Amino acid sequence: MIERTVNSTELPVLGDDDDGANFHGQKRKNDTHASTSDADSRLYRKAAGREAKLCYMGHATMENRNGLAVAGMVTHANGTAERRASEIMLKAKSKAAGGRITVGEDKAYDTADHVANLRAINVTPDVTQNQAVTKTGKTRNSAIDERTTRHPGYGMSQSRRAIVECIFGWGKQHGTMRKTKHRGIGRVADFMLNLIAYNLIRIPKLLAA
Repeated sequence: MIERTVNSTELPVLGDDDDGANFHGQKRKNDTHASTSDADSRLYRKAAGREAKLCYMGHATMENRNGLAVAGMVTHANGTAERRASEIMLKAKSKAAGGRITVGEDKAYDTADHVANLRAINVTPDVTQNQAVTKTGKTRNSAIDERTTRHPGYGMSQSRRAIVECIFGWGKQHGTMRKTKHRGIGRVADFMLNLIAYNLIRIPKLLAA
C-alpha cells in the first residue's frame, strides 16, 4: 500500500458547508468523503482497528528463482484490488509463457472467485489456506484443498512466497513506496521505478553469487 502525504483539510464531507474543517464524530468513508486535491486516492485501512488514510495500492509479481520483480501496477485502494491486479498480471505472464504457470500467494487471496479465475487463465494457485475462525465461531472454508496442497510444489511456493516482501521493504526504506508526493494514478506509477531500481541492485548480487 502506498500512502498519500496529505492533511485532513483535503477531505471534506461531500455537501458540507464547512469544507470538512469540523469532522469530529464523523465516520469517514469513500462515498461520503473525497480528497479535494487527489480524486484518485482512496481512504483505506491496513488492518482492523487502524486509522484510514488516503492511499493507492502498488502490486508486484516476483519470479521465485531469483527474487526479481517481473511485473507491477498501481490501482485504487480497495478490498479487491490485490486479487484483481494479480489476475491481470498473471494472465499476461501465462500468455507469454505459452503454458501453465504456478503462483504463490498469501491467505488474503484465498477466495473462491480468485482461485477459479486463476485456474481459468492457466495458472495454478498455490495460495495459503485461510481457515481462520470467524466472529461467529465457524471455521472458514478454504478454496484450496488437498488436490493442491499434496504436491511438493505447493510447499516450495509457500516457502519462496514471502521473499516478495523484500521488494516492498526496500521500496519503503530506500524508495518512494512508503509515502508518495504525487497525485493521480498516472504519476504514482513511479512505483514501477522502485521495482526497476530494486532489480538493478539485486542483479549484481546474483551474479556475484
